[in-house]
Order: sequence, then C-alpha cells, then structure tokens
Amino acid sequence: MFKPLHILLDRIVRRGSLTVQTADGAAFSYGDGREPRVAIKLMDRRLERQIALNPNLAVGEAFTDGRLVMNEGRIYDLIALVLANTGASPMPRWALTADSLRFLTRRMAQFNPISRSRRNVAHHYDIDGHIYDLFLDPERQYSCAYYPDADCDLDEAQRAKIRHIAAKLAIEENHRILDIGSGWGGLALNLAAMTGCEVQGITLSTEQLAHARTWAQKRGLGERVQFDLVDYRQLEGRFDRIVSVGMFEHVGVNHYSRFFERVGELLDEHGVALIHFIGRADQPAATNAFIARHIFPGGYIPALSEVLPAIERSGLIVTDIEVLRLHYAKTLRHWRERFIASWDEVKRIQGERFCRMWEFYLAGSECAFRYQNLVVFQIQLTRRIDTLPIVRDYMHASEAQSRAREGEHQIAQTARLAGE
Repeated sequence: MFKPLHILLDRIVRRGSLTVQTADGAAFSYGDGREPRVAIKLMDRRLERQIALNPNLAVGEAFTDGRLVMNEGRIYDLIALVLANTGASPMPRWALTADSLRFLTRRMAQFNPISRSRRNVAHHYDIDGHIYDLFLDPERQYSCAYYPDADCDLDEAQRAKIRHIAAKLAIEENHRILDIGSGWGGLALNLAAMTGCEVQGITLSTEQLAHARTWAQKRGLGERVQFDLVDYRQLEGRFDRIVSVGMFEHVGVNHYSRFFERVGELLDEHGVALIHFIGRADQPAATNAFIARHIFPGGYIPALSEVLPAIERSGLIVTDIEVLRLHYAKTLRHWRERFIASWDEVKRIQGERFCRMWEFYLAGSECAFRYQNLVVFQIQLTRRIDTLPIVRDYMHASEAQSRAREGEHQIAQTARLAGE
C-alpha cells in the first residue's frame, strides 16, 4: 500500500474496524477490531495515491466509477466510520492541501452571474423528475424537514416544516408572498392553500417551472399562484412576505450583499422575510470537492459569520434566528433509504453510475450533518423593528392552529370517503 495512505488510515481509524484490500490482494486492517466493521477493495494502485492526497474528492469519484468497492457495509458505513473518528484524530495537514487551495480560490468557484447560475441549477435539477418522486415526499420538498416529534415520518416532517415557516412569516389576509427558489412549487402552493394569499414563485430550473405550473392548475390554484423563470436579481415589485428555502446555498459568497439588498428592495416597509439555508456551526470553509464538481456546482454552505455582515449592510433587521440541529440528518436518512429502495428504477432511468454517485452524495451529506457541524439556519428579517410581536408566542399559536385545521380537514376527508 502507498505509505502515506497507510499512515493516514492508521492515524484516523481508532474506533471500529476498517479492512482495506488493495489491487494486488493484500489486506490491511485499521481500528480496534470492534463494531462497526467496514471492508473495502481498491481496484487499482493509482487510487491509493489519489485518496491519500485528495480524499474528499477521490473517495467519491472512485466509488462512483466502481474503482472503490464495498466488500462489507455500504458507502454510508465507510463515511460514517471515518468521520466519527476524525474528531479525535483529525486528518494530517498534507491530506488537506487540496481543500486549503480550494478555500483560497473559492470566490472564483462561486462567481455566479445569472447565466452561470442557470447552468448550475440545470446541472442538478433539470433531470428526469421521476427520480425525485422516488425518494422525496409527495410535495417534492427538497430541503430539510422539521421533526417536532422524534418518531415523525418524512411526509409529516415536511408538512411540519411548511407550518413552521408559515408561522414565522406571520401571514395575514391579502398579503402578497414571494418564494425565491420555489423549486417544484410545493411550498408556494401550500402557503396559498393555507392562507388564501397570492404567491409568486421564481426558479431558474425549466423542469421545476413546468412541474410547478402544471401542479398549480391541477390543484385549482392557478389564479392565486404564479411561477416564473427569473433570477432574483431581475425581479421587480413589492411583497408583504418573502421566503427562500434551500436556495441561498446557490447564491455564492461573492453575492451575499446583493442578495440581501434585493430582499430589502423587494420587501414592503412592514414586510417579513424568512431565509432557510444550510450553514456551518463552525468557521468558513470550502465546499466539499465531490459535491462542488458533481452535485452542486457553484454552491457553498456558509458560516453564520459570513451571512450576518451582509444582512447588516443591507439595512434589514434580524428578528429571529433558529438553528435546526440533526433535522437534516434525519431527512437525508429518509431520502437515502428511499433512494436505495428504488435503486432498480433509478438505474433504469439514469444508469448504475448515477445511482452510485447519488448514494455517495446522500450518504456523505447525512454524515456531514451528524459529524461535521452542518446545521440549518432559519433567519427572520424585517425592515422595521416594530413589525412583529416582541415574543415568539405567535409562532407557536399559528402552528397549533394549522395543525388543528389539517386535522379537521383529514377527519372530513375520511368521513367523505367512508360515505362514498
């Protein structure tokens, strides 16, 4: 085995057991011999050097290409074993050289003018939409769910997320709502159905736009919900409420000031905005190399210290910050399990290599939320300090009312079906 890789694995894997079989058939064991047990095979000698020098990119690419094979366990088990150990035994500096260089050049990688933003969005979202139906909830909520109870299933947790967001927006009758990064339209349509308000959703994905418009008509909300293919930097108008869920990660660190300037320009004097995004609980870093190259080009997960200065410069007022810890880890576990259960269908649509790539993406993302200090921030913003009540009780009351209405609707639906 390439000596630096042996040193790297021997230093990191202290708890649990990792067996590495090399291309020439030799086997090397690391850890204390206890559970969990993971075994892999490296299919060529060149891979040993690649993993040692750039592990964050090489492992994912090798698994995607079939050059790293799981002999025992799934790829999640390998990632979890390594990341669970790195807190006690961090990687040596030479193994992080590539990441350090990427951090220094991150502003170039995250330069996202409108044309580039559209290409980046198309890379991930403009694929066969049926794939998303296979592992997301029925509303196609492709962002962190909210688990008020530990035993919530994915569908209920996503409904709870929508209630939670609606409560923070403090929506009133006749409000006009903007959804920046509206995806397949589930949030916008639910807000319209819950409140009776008009909602405009904007996206850069042609596939998402078509799905959202079709869905609005099918649900009888075409008169109240409008979806457009437009960048937030190009939009005009004023809105009483602005929401953005899972879009800010695509803005790019160079553009934070402009993003919040636009929110301030689009928000009514007495308006409320809520920005929901993945963030780091620790210091700024570079985007994971595999994710940046293969999954979300141009994306970045910021530390709070990178976001708040941009908000302060915009003149907006931070009225509430909530940190959702481990909610996304639970969400990603549900997605990963559903994706694996639908493997044959995904393979039929996109091929085996795509399946391995996305299993690695989902597994690595879940582990990052469990072991690498990734969280979700929900930041509530206003233009005036007196816009909202000065205690948070109104949020809890609104959520309780929404749950009660949903319960009454479900009872009525059950009774109607029983009568039929």
